[in-house]
Amino acid sequence: MILTTVKGQKDLPRYFTRVFQMAQGMNNGRLDFILPDGRRFRAEGPNLGPVSEVRINNKDLFTRLIREGDLGFCDAYLDEWWTTPDLQAFMDWAHADNDNLYDGFPGMGLLRAFEKFRFWMKRNNRDQARKNISYHYDLGNNFYSLWLDKTMTYSSALFETGQESHETAQIAKYASLIDQMGVQPGEHILEIGCGWGGFAEYAAKERGLKVTGLTISEEQFNYAVERIDKEGLSDLVNFKLQDYRDELGTYDGVASIEMFEAVGQNYWPSYFETVRERLKPGKNATLQIITVADRRWEVYQRGPDFIQKYIFPGGMLPSPTALRQQVIKASLAIERSIEFGQSYNISLRRWHETFNAKWDQISEMGFDERFRRMWNFYLTSCAAAFESTNCDVTQITIKRPA
Repeated sequence: MILTTVKGQKDLPRYFTRVFQMAQGMNNGRLDFILPDGRRFRAEGPNLGPVSEVRINNKDLFTRLIREGDLGFCDAYLDEWWTTPDLQAFMDWAHADNDNLYDGFPGMGLLRAFEKFRFWMKRNNRDQARKNISYHYDLGNNFYSLWLDKTMTYSSALFETGQESHETAQIAKYASLIDQMGVQPGEHILEIGCGWGGFAEYAAKERGLKVTGLTISEEQFNYAVERIDKEGLSDLVNFKLQDYRDELGTYDGVASIEMFEAVGQNYWPSYFETVRERLKPGKNATLQIITVADRRWEVYQRGPDFIQKYIFPGGMLPSPTALRQQVIKASLAIERSIEFGQSYNISLRRWHETFNAKWDQISEMGFDERFRRMWNFYLTSCAAAFESTNCDVTQITIKRPA
């Protein structure tokens, strides 16, 4: 039996009525709540959209949601207070223009303040930045190699049709970045945040560029150095294990692929100052950056979310407007930009599928089921954010005036 109202229903979990009535105000899609006693309640919007269901395993879930806000609801998933047969479908529903629900549970002020303080403690000064990067990227090269493509690229690919291989789309992303930058063979570029060296290898091998790459992840640094040595490109590529703020000299171009997101809002000015000072006059930097839609910016800033708490401590995404303001404040000129958020949607869904297909091997590395739930939550929520256009990814090209 499917119930569409709480009227006449007894022994409901505390605050369930409030949550269910808010759910009934959704714009798109349908969501079923299955209570611990088996009763199924259905909330449905006036428009077609994603369909999902949530199975409640702990009757105190809704109290936690009211007390701790949406972040508490995310934590409850890790604790198995609720489950769903299709987490991606739930995330697609949550992002399907249902902002009145997405924003409706800010949590209690004291708990919000605690989370903000904890996030502030993760701010990216030089010492903390290394710890924050290590937290995510030093999980092990073997871990990432199991579910990334052969290029070992952990950033959005650039798909033309959505049917090509991930490796092909990653190389297309590299090519676009260099094309936008406008550098020529023999020129020397700086890569801020070089990852496992995939872009540097392509730039040197396929485009004849000299590359200096920076990282503060020891795991990535060791992998990248070995990779370039094996390819016989050490005369063209040099990696440094150092903070981007410590780099000196000038270059014919600057590339940075989804590193800005880890900088932290307080350090945005120093990042763009570094980009400006490392560019020769009249030369370009092309930066691949994830953005939060302007319409979501105010809510996003109100406190740390799941990804900032568990995946990228100290990180912060700009809105398109905020990003352009930072560029202008740094006395840099915006040349052009391309946006390809739906490519990121595809990338994330493929990663999610491969991550779970390889779970048996991943678990043998010592990662437990809670870790699996955390990463599934991360990958599916991000995919839904890009599909809904709550997030986008851009390659923005900026120039240091001559």
